[in-house]
Amino acid sequence: MTCQTYSLFVLSVIMIYFGRFGNSLILAQLQNDIDQLKADFNSSHSDVADGGPIFTEKLINWTERNEKRIILSQIVSMYLEMLENTDKSKAHVRNIYEELYTLRNSLPDGLKKRKDLMDLAKLQMSDLKIQRKAVNELFSVLQKLVETSTSLKRKRSQSQRRCKC
Repeated sequence: MTCQTYSLFVLSVIMIYFGRFGNSLILAQLQNDIDQLKADFNSSHSDVADGGPIFTEKLINWTERNEKRIILSQIVSMYLEMLENTDKSKAHVRNIYEELYTLRNSLPDGLKKRKDLMDLAKLQMSDLKIQRKAVNELFSVLQKLVETSTSLKRKRSQSQRRCKC
C-alpha cells in the first residue's frame, strides 16, 4: 500500500467498522475529497514515506471489535484535531471533517475507553499514595483477570466442541 492511499484506507476502515459506509457513492466522493486534501498537504512529498505508516500499522494489533472501536476513535479524534486548523471553507475539507465528526459522535464508548487509557498512562506509579491505592486494588484486579481468562478459555473450548471441521 502506498503512502498516498493510507488516509483513504484508514477512513474506509473506520467508516465500514461503524456502519457509516452504506454505498460506494460515499467512498467515491471521499476519495475525491481526500485526493484534494493530499494536494493541500503536498502528501506526495518524498518525506511522507519516512518511518512507515502512522495509523494503518497500529490497526494490525487491534483484532477484537471493541478493541478496534477504541483505537479507531482515537484515530478519528486525531484526524479531527489535524483538520481543526485547516481551511474549512474548502468543500472537500468540510466534507471530510463533517464525516469524521459524525463518526466520532457515534463512538461514545470508544471515546470513554480511550480517555480511561490515557488517564492510566498519566498515573505517577512512583507516587506513594498511588502505590497504596494500587496495592489496595490488586486483589480485585487479579480477580478480574482470572475471570476474564477463565471465560475466554471456556469460550474457546465451547467453540472447539461445536466445530466439526
